[in-house]
Amino acid sequence: MTALEPSTTPGSSAPGGLVKSVVELDRVVIRLAGDSGDGMQLTGNRFTSETASFGNDLSTLPNFPAEIRAPTGTLPGVSSFQLHFADHDIMTPGDAPDVLVAMNPAALRANLADLPGGGLVIVDSDEFTPRNLAKVGYATNPLEDGSLEGWQVVSVGLTSMTLEALKDSGLGKKEAERSKNMFTLGLLSWMYHRPTEGTVRFLERQFRRKPEIAAANIAAFRAGYNYGDTTEAFAVSYEIKPAPMAPGRYRNISGNQALALGLVAAGQRSGLPVFLGAYPITPASDILHELSRHKAFGVRTFQAEDEIAGIGAALGASFGGALGVTTTSGPGVSLKSEALGLAVMTELPLVVVDVQRGGPSTGLPTKTEQSDLLQAMFGRNGEAPLPVIAPRSPGDCFDAALEAARIALKYRTPVMLLSDGYLANGAEPWAVPVADELPDLRVEFATEPNGAAADGTPEFLPYLRDPETLARPWAVPGTSGMQHRIGGLEKADRSGNISYDPANHDLMTRLRQAKVDGIAADIPATDVDDPTGNARVAVIGWGSTYGPIGAACRQIRNSGREVAQIHLRHVNPMPADLGEVLGRYDRVVCPEMNMGQLALLLRAKYLVDVQSHTQVRGLPFRAAELAAVVQDVIDSGNPTTQTPTATTPSSGGTQ
Repeated sequence: MTALEPSTTPGSSAPGGLVKSVVELDRVVIRLAGDSGDGMQLTGNRFTSETASFGNDLSTLPNFPAEIRAPTGTLPGVSSFQLHFADHDIMTPGDAPDVLVAMNPAALRANLADLPGGGLVIVDSDEFTPRNLAKVGYATNPLEDGSLEGWQVVSVGLTSMTLEALKDSGLGKKEAERSKNMFTLGLLSWMYHRPTEGTVRFLERQFRRKPEIAAANIAAFRAGYNYGDTTEAFAVSYEIKPAPMAPGRYRNISGNQALALGLVAAGQRSGLPVFLGAYPITPASDILHELSRHKAFGVRTFQAEDEIAGIGAALGASFGGALGVTTTSGPGVSLKSEALGLAVMTELPLVVVDVQRGGPSTGLPTKTEQSDLLQAMFGRNGEAPLPVIAPRSPGDCFDAALEAARIALKYRTPVMLLSDGYLANGAEPWAVPVADELPDLRVEFATEPNGAAADGTPEFLPYLRDPETLARPWAVPGTSGMQHRIGGLEKADRSGNISYDPANHDLMTRLRQAKVDGIAADIPATDVDDPTGNARVAVIGWGSTYGPIGAACRQIRNSGREVAQIHLRHVNPMPADLGEVLGRYDRVVCPEMNMGQLALLLRAKYLVDVQSHTQVRGLPFRAAELAAVVQDVIDSGNPTTQTPTATTPSSGGTQ
């Protein structure tokens, strides 16, 4: 049964004798859209939390403007929140909504094209005034001119009904109007049988210092719920049963929250204090906010005056024996590049989190992209290799943070963790791990001399390497006898003294590269999903493309075709068996939200004719689009070149 093939069961009678039917669905995609001040992100997050507590699998896609406050009622100011929830495992926020809630004409105009014919549109009819219509270029009211006949349209006076519900609240008209998002949330909670107790508790907690505001929002929320239960406009409600999940404790989590908690866990499992040096930048700032709440777990956060100071402080903390972390987005990585080279030269553990966004320059601050891969690989002067790790989902950001810390501590190297805006702001149910089952990250500091001077006197050699990992010893300043030089000038092998010797520089450069290359023996084999083993075409991706690629592969298999999915968490070094894996397939397709950066690396390293399929629209891939691309490759039987429909403005596509 699909969302378009519901089963209807008798419901209860509402007041007045109206019979309310309950339609059972297996999934639904809802998009809330309104002005930046309409509270769409808050509404979406609350609906998501209640959906998670109900037990559905879910995936979200917040989408909001970069402007702090665009002009009210205009297209640039439209903010939206899309939620896909189901009674089974899902991998994406959905290609298109089944239901669009439009709080004003701008929201309708900006989002209607994404709603398939026959979809449900709920609009706030109070906002469709001549002035608001004119702002977005509507010559006539679409609620009255017949232009929406292809959709199911329900006009609801959300604003006026909210004001009526709060007429005795003591709030002014403007303040009362702000609660219309809670009225909307109440209506949707009734429509989809969502729990309500959590939202009431949230509002009481959120506005505990303003009880009159809390009471107004709760009243609006309940009024919206009751409206759905009693109105003739909605004779049907919908039920999506909980999804089967492994036993355990779950919570709803965003990528930035998961990443921050992964860093906290890394501190606990290593026994080291965690120090974050960061400068606020969209979309990474929430990691700073989350970590600042965990001082009780030995976390210290420092909001630096700029990006360079942030990484400098974090590297200093690592020198002092802490787990140093710095967070940023693409423009910040550019500014941190010199200090990153210093971290490579000093061979100190450091976790560098890049939550990628659209570029170049300031680019698209609130939109997603994967365009920093080559910067992570090569964006430093000289030969300065470092490991690169990328999470695949919001919940996986926790595990990726732990893995980044593990590699940084074990191999004494900076590690780049590449998240992106889609993962950072998206959310999904996350199984809370058992702390004692997380990897042991404890390290041993150097406390005794590890060598001898020419006269036989014991001495500390800061660049005498572990034969297995090639990591140098980590000596905390102030430890007796462990004095050593530190800085950006080339180090002499073993002694760490400043050296300009050509042979030594060649040796140290190769040792630093060999250390990173050697990590390949310490990571899992390539993640391959090829159920029958008979696929001749493989789709390879990294980072957040995992969900859309996985959903596309499901569609292809459901159509009777064979396809394999290959996913990379470790982008540098790549898994040791990746070359052999790629060699199994006749054709390899690589979708990326950039201009083909992983494809470039794969072609260079493995001499594989990778077919690159790219988009840089600031939005994640749609599964249906990827499925169509891969099906064409499978059916054609011939490799093709770069797919123009995803990369050129003239494509006319709707990826």
